[in-house]
Amino acid sequence: MHRKPLALTTAAGLLASLLSACGQGTGSDAPAIVVGTTDVFAVSKATPAPFDPAAAYDVSSWNVMRNAFQTLLRMPRSGTRPVRDAAERCGFTDERNEQYRCTLREGLTFSNGHTLDAKDVEFSIDRVLRIRFANGPASLLGGIAKVEATSDREVVFNLRKPDATFPYKIATPAASILDQESYPANGFAKGFRTAGSGPYTLDYDSDAKKTVFTRNPDYRGGLKVRSEKVELRSFRDSAAMERALRAGEIDLMNRTISPQQIERLEAPGDDRIDLVQQPGQEIRYLVFNTDDETAGRLAVRRAMAQLIDRESLVRDVYARTADPLYSLVPSGVPGHRNSFFNKYGEAGADAARRTLRKAGVSTPVDVELAYTTDHYGAVTKKEFEKLQEQLNGSGLFDAEVRGRPWDTYRTDALKGKYQVYGYGWFPDFPDADNYIAPFFERDNFLNSPYISTEIRNKVIPQTRQKTDRVRTERGFARAQDIVADEVPVLPLWQGKQFIAARDDITGVEWALNSSSVLQLWELGRNTDT
Repeated sequence: MHRKPLALTTAAGLLASLLSACGQGTGSDAPAIVVGTTDVFAVSKATPAPFDPAAAYDVSSWNVMRNAFQTLLRMPRSGTRPVRDAAERCGFTDERNEQYRCTLREGLTFSNGHTLDAKDVEFSIDRVLRIRFANGPASLLGGIAKVEATSDREVVFNLRKPDATFPYKIATPAASILDQESYPANGFAKGFRTAGSGPYTLDYDSDAKKTVFTRNPDYRGGLKVRSEKVELRSFRDSAAMERALRAGEIDLMNRTISPQQIERLEAPGDDRIDLVQQPGQEIRYLVFNTDDETAGRLAVRRAMAQLIDRESLVRDVYARTADPLYSLVPSGVPGHRNSFFNKYGEAGADAARRTLRKAGVSTPVDVELAYTTDHYGAVTKKEFEKLQEQLNGSGLFDAEVRGRPWDTYRTDALKGKYQVYGYGWFPDFPDADNYIAPFFERDNFLNSPYISTEIRNKVIPQTRQKTDRVRTERGFARAQDIVADEVPVLPLWQGKQFIAARDDITGVEWALNSSSVLQLWELGRNTDT
């Protein structure tokens, strides 16, 4: 087994160039590269159209959409500033960052042969905002007051308020460009149907539970597509996926790899499989329903913040495949601040006991912790059992845990049916704004009853005025301190990214972007013997 800790440096770029110069099976007769996943796509009330940009707002669906649809801008191979994709050029037209203009490339078409023009961009953005699906990404584009196609190739966005992060937002799958002749303006595309202009066309086989990506010969963008065909194959669990990788039935696996599998995969034994590790910006956290009689009490939330031992959680459950997190903004993102550690210090029962006693809270406090059984991997159950053990071991809480399938979990969480519940966040883009605004602005992702007027009305608007994102660090530091003081959410850990691949697969080091979204076009097969 080879393990490759990865820093995306010039040396890594040189290595990728050398690999791509080797013989790769990129012709139409080359076998498909098969990628394993435990994500399963199904049409339901919570996910009425898994691959529709107006409906899907999770990393599993975005893994598919990013490869089939085109956006005006996209995130680069490495780095954090968006680059052009469907657009020939884009930029703010005013000093206040309130109007953004893009000119499309010439000759763009959809996979069905229809011409792609600025009216399709206008239609696609308006559609997301018009449908405004509760589980969808409309909040990400909510700052748009008006989008208008001023010519066949030019589109103008007028924003409600200055927003220097706007280019990042239209680089996400939420802003995927759709064929207005193929998608309903006021409803979702039925089932798994897609018509995009991205690097691949898409065919989903619900019976075989696989998604087949075929190179789109009409793609006009900034990406170099290295494989004619890639197959995303779903498995019932990560153990079955690992067996398939070792047997050569699949070429690569990513979501989800358990800590125990990582230990096995990095142990000596099978030199045909490489394990690539990358820094990650995924976070895991608890959410408190501040309207709840128990979770709504500040002393209860602070006591939990004082009790939960992140170091133990990471060591005992995640085998150090994650790092303790003391803020919503993870390490590695400019503006990160260890606000929870600064306020509460090391975990301990004495401080929590004093907090509850001072507030007149009787102990043990009855509380229920909810988690999803099938969205973040099987290890989530162990994580919540560990949290229960820590809370109940103090004698200050009587915590119960309850698991629910993702299909109902997300909807029930939005309706406020849980006291305390767990969530993961994969960033839409690598900026501190995306770890603050989605949780605390109006119409936020959590539908949280908690309101911080300072974060919502001061920090977010002021930081969005600054094109130089380094100058936002003071504002985001203040936001993180407010969250640590009032504890509407409780950060737990920050994940590392792992991919396991057969040793003839190239481009693995570029297969995940900074938001943990798969970039299948980077994958190739080395046919040298």
